[in-house]
Amino acid sequence: MAISQTSAQPLASTADIAVSVRNISKKYNQTEALRNLSLDFPKGELTSLLGPSGCGKTTLLKIIAGLLDANSGTVQVGGQTISGPGPDRAFVFQDFALMPWANVIRNVAFGLELRGIAKSEREAIAEKYIASVGLTGFEKSFPHELSGGMRQRVGLARALSVNAQVLLLDEPFSAVDEQTRRKFQEDLLALVQNESKTFIFVTHSIEEAVYVSDQIAILLPRPSRVSEIIRPSSFRGKSVDNIRRDPEYLDIVDQIWASLRSYVE
Repeated sequence: MAISQTSAQPLASTADIAVSVRNISKKYNQTEALRNLSLDFPKGELTSLLGPSGCGKTTLLKIIAGLLDANSGTVQVGGQTISGPGPDRAFVFQDFALMPWANVIRNVAFGLELRGIAKSEREAIAEKYIASVGLTGFEKSFPHELSGGMRQRVGLARALSVNAQVLLLDEPFSAVDEQTRRKFQEDLLALVQNESKTFIFVTHSIEEAVYVSDQIAILLPRPSRVSEIIRPSSFRGKSVDNIRRDPEYLDIVDQIWASLRSYVE
């Protein structure tokens, strides 16, 4: 069984690391969400944050995004310590966060509009990424005219359009049906392969994490810290149709469930 598993210690700092989290702690009033959490996110890979509800996955994601301040510790993106949001990172929200009064192309191009990009240029970029998420023909549609899955595709296209090197996805598939979710997972694998960006992905689904991830960081209940890091290996290059039937895939799912089951209420 070709599972690469490491301890929770961070990797050595190298040019191959896109995001480096060091000794991050976060408290909400008297609740300690994260305690001295350290983790590295390799460039060009998808890392899933997996753990029981309330373990701080979204908190960590928002700290990396610069949307939330840590009480202590540092986050480096591209070797630079961050102090807030930046163009090197883009966030895909669980609830879509689209502007209801704007059509698809305006929503996708909004980040470029904020940067002062000319309308013709930003719409050309937006059209490229609208096509990449399978929404060609819906450029003039409004969010209320789209299904939940289509609205989430708009959110993903918006994140891709600003050309951020790190994409942060907070359970982006949780609001869609199972069939749509599986198609999204396949599309996400293609994006990781084709876009050469770093993806940090929050999910509650063990099966989903194993299916889409190059690296899985398992977080313990709060105060959260990294329990173990698992790197699926041998099935990563296989077709999406065969991954879920691969013995390694099934073994890793069982292994992670064994690690987490005692924390499930």
